[in-house]
Amino acid sequence: MSATAADQGQDHMESVPEVMRRLTGPGGAFELVHEDVLGSRMQVFAHRGTSLADVVAASVRHGDRDYLVTEHERISFACHARRVASLARVLRDDYGVGKGDRVAILGANTPGWVVAFWATVSLGAVAVGYNAWWSAPEITYAIGHTRPRVVLADAKRAALAAGSPVPLLTFEEHVEEFVRRYPDAPLPAPEIDEDDPAVIVYTSGTSGRPKGAVHSHRNLLAVIDYHRLNNALATELGSPDGPEDRRHLLALPLFHIAALHNLAVPRLVDGGAVVMHQGRFDVDRVLRLIERERVTNWGAVPTMAHRLVEHGGLDRYDLSSLTAFSLASAPSTPAFHARLREVLPAAGRALANSYGLTESCTGAAVATAADLAQSPESLGRPVVTVELEVRDAEARPLPGGQEGEICLRSPFVMLGYWEDPEATAQAVRDGRWLHTGDIGVLEDGLLRLTSRRSDLILRGGENVYPAEIENVLAECPGVRECLVLGVPHPDLGQEVAAVVVAGEEASLTDAALAEFVRQRLAYYKVPSRWRITTQALPRNATGKVVRREVRV
Repeated sequence: MSATAADQGQDHMESVPEVMRRLTGPGGAFELVHEDVLGSRMQVFAHRGTSLADVVAASVRHGDRDYLVTEHERISFACHARRVASLARVLRDDYGVGKGDRVAILGANTPGWVVAFWATVSLGAVAVGYNAWWSAPEITYAIGHTRPRVVLADAKRAALAAGSPVPLLTFEEHVEEFVRRYPDAPLPAPEIDEDDPAVIVYTSGTSGRPKGAVHSHRNLLAVIDYHRLNNALATELGSPDGPEDRRHLLALPLFHIAALHNLAVPRLVDGGAVVMHQGRFDVDRVLRLIERERVTNWGAVPTMAHRLVEHGGLDRYDLSSLTAFSLASAPSTPAFHARLREVLPAAGRALANSYGLTESCTGAAVATAADLAQSPESLGRPVVTVELEVRDAEARPLPGGQEGEICLRSPFVMLGYWEDPEATAQAVRDGRWLHTGDIGVLEDGLLRLTSRRSDLILRGGENVYPAEIENVLAECPGVRECLVLGVPHPDLGQEVAAVVVAGEEASLTDAALAEFVRQRLAYYKVPSRWRITTQALPRNATGKVVRREVRV
């Protein structure tokens, strides 16, 4: 259940199961059935679309209502559809983009990013969201990895992608003209199967290189139906506002599933507005935007919420429109939840928490305000269509209360990793169960996370894998060996720290090492704490570094 549904249903919790049975039972608007999905039997929505191209075509019914709103721009659903049709025609006719081709999108959050996404998928092509914080070498790798027909980038990132072997077009110069070139162009109507790939979103790789999680039309349509079900549940439980009246703050990067799959995409169906904060996260600007645009829903990462709490003086802003607030992407503590509830009225009424990952497309479990009251450390119950099991080392389901690996199965689960069958086979195993690598416990139907993937660092909501940074540092002259790990940080949750063992003749400094990494990786991967030593790292009998014995 979403935060909105939970908020509206606080006084009617006894009726929630009954309403859910009616909505999802035989003949219900969101009837659930079991069907074969890529060779495995699982629960799916019976009445569903088959392609995102159909979603774009149907969105024109929302007419002149706001779809995309920024501090300086306002784009209606009708205007958005015209821009999508025009850009799609240019991509098809001038650049040969067709079904299955990749179109890379590399830029900060703008309405043009969203238009580019919908234009791509409406052609049956695959939108590839490159991380806008990547360095030039990371961008070069991604272009070679996914081999797009064309790269659409803002001017700042286009400079980093100079020398691209494929056409490089900027949003400011090219896309702005393309979206207006054919104002009367019809929307594309390609033949698309629901299991065709629609989008690739990169996630940090445990072995050092980013991996491209491939999501299908089925995956995103299931996410849309999940949000539609939440809207219907909220209405049944007495919400005075329909989904088309809600205004959702988008302050997370569009190359993440939280912003794209779970905010921008569902709004094209339910008619709600996307209110986009652009640039660096600035508490005052965000609160002014909420106030001006009467934002109703906000999903944030804990780092944003921490800055909100530290900012203080929230009573200076009119935040009365905000009725739903949720946390995602990184762990947060019950103690912090209590602080947040004190300063933010919406969090006091309807704070929600969730568990999910790039590979699952949306939250696999959601904790409502009622769940958090019952179990403050909970990440909630599995959402509709999600089967969730905690398994032992032999992949056998464990009874409640025992710790093991969290495994998921649902129509949300990705197809696999782009051109990486080995990593795909490791993650998506027999019966299309996603093995997350995260460790948790199921108690009384509620999920509690005990540890994330072994070495994962969660910095401000971004996943950072030490191996990627260690591989870069190993190339630095004078570095004999190194270890990267996460250490607690009051604002970011964790910061990146590195222990570097220098050669006897080496003259290494923190600044020089940081600059070496900065030239090769995104800024958030650059260690902010260093320890340079000549003492070898501790190792066990098999030669593996004993990470728990290393101190920064």
